Amino acid sequence: MRRSFRRNLPLLLIVAVLLGLTAVGAVKQDNALAAGSWGLSFRTEGEPPVGNADSAALREYDAAYLGDTDEKVIYLTFDAGYENGCTAQILDTLQAHGVRAAFFLVGNYMEQNPELVRRMTAEGHIVGNHTYHHWDMSKIGDEATFREELESLERLYTEITGQEMRKYYRPPQGIYSEENLRMAQAMGYRTVFWSLAYVDWIREEQPSRETAFSKLLPRIHNGAIVLLHSTSKTNAAILDELLTRWEAMGYRFGTIDEVFG
Repeated sequence: MRRSFRRNLPLLLIVAVLLGLTAVGAVKQDNALAAGSWGLSFRTEGEPPVGNADSAALREYDAAYLGDTDEKVIYLTFDAGYENGCTAQILDTLQAHGVRAAFFLVGNYMEQNPELVRRMTAEGHIVGNHTYHHWDMSKIGDEATFREELESLERLYTEITGQEMRKYYRPPQGIYSEENLRMAQAMGYRTVFWSLAYVDWIREEQPSRETAFSKLLPRIHNGAIVLLHSTSKTNAAILDELLTRWEAMGYRFGTIDEVFG
């Protein structure tokens, strides 16, 4: 009996591994929208990446990370936790190219830079909700607390601009949970992730122009929702050339309204 077990051990190990892989696959499928940080896998240059939740699952909660992948269109978005002296230049460049972007802002940004918030609105950009305090929202299970994080920013935006805030939400740091997506949806929000970004947010370690282009040009793809940080001096410096080069590649710039249209 013991010899028979030893003789069949390789086969048993193979079966165990296959069962283990099946179990892992099932866990990934079941937890497609579980709490975690948004992540991407770029497998083919110029093609849309694979997100850690698929588009169909996200759509159930009015969430998306990709737009129309049948068209050469880019949806440009910016996140801003603070002002670093770059936004005016970024707005100038967007205006020169006729591009309408989305700016996801937090409470202290709006409080300290009301004139920039008004300018974004006046020039046709969407100002989206990045929450008031930029907390890890996946740790908030109480619906009233979650709601107040978004609604307090809405009230501030209305005080500054006299307009109602558009219902677009981006989770701080891309950290989300299925419950968060459900609560945002119940408030009428659409959650906007992204399909292209790079490490541009570290103030003391700004990427070089060459590094930025090496990430942003080969990985651009149809229907890309691009996330850039408006705090980045590199982004401000290269944006005109970046938009020009994307335009030369045949891309047009859409708004995130189109993603959910």
